[in-house]
Amino acid sequence: MKNLLVKIKNNLKQRGLKKTLTVALSAIKARSLTEKKKIKLLGKYIDQHNRAYEKISELAVSLNKGIHPKHGIIKYHQFFLDNIEPNDRVLDAGSGTGLVAMKIAQKAKYVLGVDFNSKSIEEARNKYKKDNLKFLVADLNEYEPQEKFDKVVLSNVLEHIRERRELLKNMKKIAPILLLRVPMISRDWLTVYKKLMGFEYRLDPTHETEYTVEEIEKELKESGWKIKNYQINWGEWWGVIEHE
Repeated sequence: MKNLLVKIKNNLKQRGLKKTLTVALSAIKARSLTEKKKIKLLGKYIDQHNRAYEKISELAVSLNKGIHPKHGIIKYHQFFLDNIEPNDRVLDAGSGTGLVAMKIAQKAKYVLGVDFNSKSIEEARNKYKKDNLKFLVADLNEYEPQEKFDKVVLSNVLEHIRERRELLKNMKKIAPILLLRVPMISRDWLTVYKKLMGFEYRLDPTHETEYTVEEIEKELKESGWKIKNYQINWGEWWGVIEHE
């Protein structure tokens, strides 16, 4: 109680009476809650946090002409461009609406974007037209290309797949080098805490997993790939992967 009184005194100087009383009442209320009620209240705030993140993303996309501003802020396209040569033939596996494939096609000899979502492929075909860029509707787990590729790009795709090792093994048949980008659960303490407490923690509810460094290394090794190099930026793991 003594510590609480000291905090109230300090807050009176900094915030004024009304805000100080609000903070003090909240603190007293929190102390009187049972553990069960605290967990319930925590869940309420976590749900609000998750929904706020989702709505912020939606508004950010709508304010940026349909493209998420993270593309420009994170600049992850540069990672792929830095690891692609002008003579490379590249498969963008899980290409979505085609933005990454289009960026890569500005440097690579040829790019094929593949996605199971026919609407996304149709949008990509309408938006991005280049002689060295094509799009195809196909299921990655069953896809067997009739052409050769030097590199496969998996950009924020693997975490959506349940049978990830099977997909990674299939990618080995397509190209000798994999350029991979996946989200990390260790992007901040709150994400890990949400999971530990049994609450929704994923950036996207369609994610089957979000990785630790150890988990992605283990998954790749068990699928017959070895890591040439990797970096961690913006809470994501980006790596250049080769056949073992």
